Amino acid sequence: MPEHYRPVTSSLRSRLLILTFTFVMAVAVFVYLPSIATFRQEFLEKRLENAEIAALALEAAPNNSVSPELERRLLNTAGVISVVVRREDKSFLLGFTVMPTEVDANYDMRQPSLGSLISDAFETLDARGERVIRVVGNAMTPGTRLFEITMDEGDLYRALATHSNNILALSLVISIFIGILVYLSLHWLMVRPMRRVKDSIVSFRRHPEAATRMKATTVRPDEIGLVERELCRMQEELRQSLHQKTRLASLGEAVAKINHDLRNILTTAQLATDALQRVDHPHVQKVSRRLMTAVSRAVALCEGTLRHGKADEPVPEKQSIGLADTVRDVGMSLGYMDKGGFDFIVDVPEDVKIYADPEQIHRVFLNLCRNAGEAQGETGSIIITASVDPDGTSHIKVTDKGPGIPDQIRPTLFKPFTSTRAGGTGLGLASARDIILAHGGQIALEASSKDGSSFKICLPGDDQGEG
Repeated sequence: MPEHYRPVTSSLRSRLLILTFTFVMAVAVFVYLPSIATFRQEFLEKRLENAEIAALALEAAPNNSVSPELERRLLNTAGVISVVVRREDKSFLLGFTVMPTEVDANYDMRQPSLGSLISDAFETLDARGERVIRVVGNAMTPGTRLFEITMDEGDLYRALATHSNNILALSLVISIFIGILVYLSLHWLMVRPMRRVKDSIVSFRRHPEAATRMKATTVRPDEIGLVERELCRMQEELRQSLHQKTRLASLGEAVAKINHDLRNILTTAQLATDALQRVDHPHVQKVSRRLMTAVSRAVALCEGTLRHGKADEPVPEKQSIGLADTVRDVGMSLGYMDKGGFDFIVDVPEDVKIYADPEQIHRVFLNLCRNAGEAQGETGSIIITASVDPDGTSHIKVTDKGPGIPDQIRPTLFKPFTSTRAGGTGLGLASARDIILAHGGQIALEASSKDGSSFKICLPGDDQGEG
């Protein structure tokens, strides 16, 4: 059975419904217990009150004596079998002739506790009205030392049973009504959104790359609303990451095939370049050297990619190189040094050295300068400046006068497939970042506006790099 399929009784809403009814019924029981105890107490106190009125009638009669017929009527009206009243100076007794010699239980109503009242109520229900009980209570008349009655428990049992049934029926109705309201409220507030979250998680686990059915449109300010929004956001980020990895895997396979064929093509171009170098013409010699260098770099890059089986950069083979010569070589490779209407300014002292892999650092400046040139078009300006700290750290800036980088692109500027222009792959800056990080340095967008952008590179010196 799949993990997300469960019996009905184990679902969240079923458990919620069961717990709701259980808790409401538990509250009803706690209400019922003191209710029947109070009802029994009031019933007995009423009988004591009626019995005392009958005793006062006896006390007011001549010689404290009444006829048997009147005595019977007084006892029937009070609902008791006999009444005993003892005052400071005298005593009264009603029902002497019918007073039982033994009783089944004795109860003192003068200072009862709640626990004893509840226990006595259950004893009354258990006896089912078949007992004769003796009850001692407080008299309203001052000077009374003892006031007790003897009564048949049948009326008390029937009244208490009726009251219990009414309370239980009312509690059951209230429990069902409140339970349904609480269940519906919790189901709407908690169960439904949690089921949406569950369905979204299960669907995402099955098809992580498919479009999600869960929409982050909830405006709930509570924790559940936050969970829904964050879950949707997390799934979308994971989905984009999976798409990117799939795209990279497909691209890697394609690059491997292209590199294999491109290496053969470049080898042929390299042979043709060697032939051009043998032509005795200054301009051809100059162009052929630049072409030879570019082709050699392309062949080395293709071979390195095929050798490592991936697009990751190999470990840099660092050495001390002149920064000014490296940057000028980049400008010549891109044709910016001889391009009319385009300023390629190398404001770098000739004695500034950097500790880096010559081929890899050449690619970094090549990507930065090519991006800057393509952003500006036929006319523009690229200025490269540098300074060196006493500890050997080099700070290099590449500044252009292009249109700037949009704000929404900046957080993902150095990620693959993020480009500021239509048709761009977004791999140039990602490659530059990987190379600089492999050198132990840092690269960042220092500033960007409508007047241009500036990238800053920090590279450690020889001692720092070796450390």
